[in-house]
Amino acid sequence: MPAPTSICLLRTSAIGDVTHVVPLVHTLRRAWPQVELTWIVGKLERRLVGDLPGVDFVTFDKGAGWAGMRAVHEALRGRRFDALLQMQVAMRSNLLSLGIKAKRRVGYDKARAKDLHGLVINERIPARTGEHVLEAIGSFCEPLGLQQTEVRWDIPLPEEALAWAAEQLPPGAPVLLVSPTSSHALRNWRPERYAAVMDHAAQRGWRVMLIGGPSPGERSMADAVLAACRLPHTDLTGKDTLKRLLAMLARASLLLTPDSGPMHMANTVGCKVLGLHAASNPDRSGPYSDRRWCVNKYDAAARKYLGKPASEIPWGSKIEYAGVMDLIEVDDVIERFEAYAAEMPGQIPA
Repeated sequence: MPAPTSICLLRTSAIGDVTHVVPLVHTLRRAWPQVELTWIVGKLERRLVGDLPGVDFVTFDKGAGWAGMRAVHEALRGRRFDALLQMQVAMRSNLLSLGIKAKRRVGYDKARAKDLHGLVINERIPARTGEHVLEAIGSFCEPLGLQQTEVRWDIPLPEEALAWAAEQLPPGAPVLLVSPTSSHALRNWRPERYAAVMDHAAQRGWRVMLIGGPSPGERSMADAVLAACRLPHTDLTGKDTLKRLLAMLARASLLLTPDSGPMHMANTVGCKVLGLHAASNPDRSGPYSDRRWCVNKYDAAARKYLGKPASEIPWGSKIEYAGVMDLIEVDDVIERFEAYAAEMPGQIPA
């Protein structure tokens, strides 16, 4: 099979899923150093990965509606790719792909396809179950004759972000970053429970820092968490950028978060994650490299809300019911925190 000369990657969102594409970029470039890679990515997500070397980025502004699609199509006018890797099955992405000219159009297997995905592709990745999302995305190179045998990220970090993170997290006591808000509201834990864990960590000599984006929902959650705390903690909500957050995660000891973008950002820089999983399966969408410190109540959620164990429901099912995260108790999280603390490798780098 001849090496392709040009490949278009279509994965516009979300932050976590975009981090899962980065190893595939490295796999493609390692196999074919001369290949022209074009990645259609979301406006926000480009702020995180848009400086990856050797990739031509085209921004898709989904908030602009049809105008956003037309802008992508205009940017690609006159171009034809050897292959399109259509790694998103939402209707918006399927429609967006119609304006991309490619001889080979690789998409998901039938079990994972939806929203007329099968009509915009002419090849499929291998049909597998039990895969992590990163592994599924990595398999998009297989129809092209490759295997993703190495997973690395190496997302660039600018000096400004590194300096800002060093100022916030100087060497010293271990740092617990707490990112309490998921874009899926039903994955969020109760503010008072976050507060209890944060106070516990502070009493154990850790520096505790609350982080999050500038949205009203994240600000409201941060305020509720801080109001429930008995001890003072640093609040950086809304003060960082994606690159600054990545730089902070590279210096932190541990991140406490539900299933969210920061969870996967942390994984890319080796920060361990105390993930909170009840609504989603950590084996599918948890921190890829190390899930030892996660609290996993997914099976309990399946039994309570679906009436059967997790092993008997379709892989990837989301159990997003009101109250599902209440299955995670404060003691469950403190137990994982203490387990990590007992094995913690060292302090913050200089």
